[in-house]
Amino acid sequence: MQLQSPDPNKESDFMIEKIKERPINKRKLLRRTLTTASMAVVFGLIACLTFLLLEPVINHWLYPEEPPEMVELPEDTEEIPPEDMLVQDEPEDTPEGQEIKLEEEQIQQILSEVSLDVDDYRAMHASVTAYVGEINRSIVTVTGAVSNVDWFNESYESEGAVSGVLFYNNGKELLILADRSGIAKAETLTATFYNGREVPAEVKQYDSNTNLAVIAVQLDGLEDSLVQELLIAPLGTSNTRNLPGTPVVVLGSPMGVPDSVCFGMITASDTTLYMSDANYKLLYTDIFGSQNSSGVVFDLQGHVLGIVTNGKTAADLRNLIAAYGISELKQIVSKMGNGIEPGYLGIMGTDVTEEANRELGVPYGAYIREIYMDSPAMLAGIQRGDVIVEVNGEMISRFADYTNTILKLQTGSTVSVKVRRQVQNEYREMSFNVTIGSEK
Repeated sequence: MQLQSPDPNKESDFMIEKIKERPINKRKLLRRTLTTASMAVVFGLIACLTFLLLEPVINHWLYPEEPPEMVELPEDTEEIPPEDMLVQDEPEDTPEGQEIKLEEEQIQQILSEVSLDVDDYRAMHASVTAYVGEINRSIVTVTGAVSNVDWFNESYESEGAVSGVLFYNNGKELLILADRSGIAKAETLTATFYNGREVPAEVKQYDSNTNLAVIAVQLDGLEDSLVQELLIAPLGTSNTRNLPGTPVVVLGSPMGVPDSVCFGMITASDTTLYMSDANYKLLYTDIFGSQNSSGVVFDLQGHVLGIVTNGKTAADLRNLIAAYGISELKQIVSKMGNGIEPGYLGIMGTDVTEEANRELGVPYGAYIREIYMDSPAMLAGIQRGDVIVEVNGEMISRFADYTNTILKLQTGSTVSVKVRRQVQNEYREMSFNVTIGSEK
């Protein structure tokens, strides 16, 4: 028997299995792709929204932002005029307390020995020009824009401008004090510095009583070099005894146009402006300016003496520059600089004089001259002629004490006010609870 070798060319008897790929369902694949993409978009939006909501919280937690420095203006102190610092040595044989008086001939002889030529006047003007250039770095022009529609239903933009002074840097903002008359209705504000640099600005707080405003410029948008160039003007004092006759410079817009400058002197400082819950001193100058003027009154030492205001002078003095004395403004400016709304009770008052106390028996305190209609004080029952002697436990001996106490309180808080009211022939004490309101 022979064994035959298998024939390689002969087909095998085994079953051959061929695996075919499953046909692709394009519609189902497209649906799954769209579902996956949609879910990715949804999760992406949720992640973005979560990041946007939590990022400030996390960032504040990791890098806590320091609050701006509280505005604290130095208390007012009476300055000694330069001329009072010049004291002549008294002769040894001059009796103590006896003044040295010069005869008119001696004065004329001294003056005759003083001679000035053109070069002296030129040097004087050059010195004053340099001084103006220095303090002008603290002056800011604030421009307000508002949109209107004319008779033809076409929109246009109108602008108003006022000049103010840089008075504080709280680490977050530069604060500007200015009269807001020309920008009261503005929708947007722009601050222009002495070198022409323009930046956005906003009203931090304003006082309806004086119509003054504190305007803020964010430091984040300013170059460090610009901040270093600017000058924070020191606030001086306007309650010195010999203020009339003091030479002054008015910067800003005393002539009704920005970047104008005027020279003169204080001519009067005894005028008192009686306003709601505070009295202010009005400084008169001999400077002839515009009835639309704004700006700042400086002395020759670079200190702010006043903020120009309009409409407070007599009819025959309309064009003379007048200003609020800076001393009486410091507390209200500090409060506005911290963004705090000034409180309002609606009382116009004055001090009780020694004569009224001695002859009429009026107790010392804040005498109420007038009370505003529907004011918090009137609604609480306080009347004209009452004398305020205590507010929240603090004794009141003059109207300035009342003003200082009210400025420390917050709008909406309730205070206890004690008054002395004349009943027949005597003054009887009465107490009232008054809720501090807002004049806005």
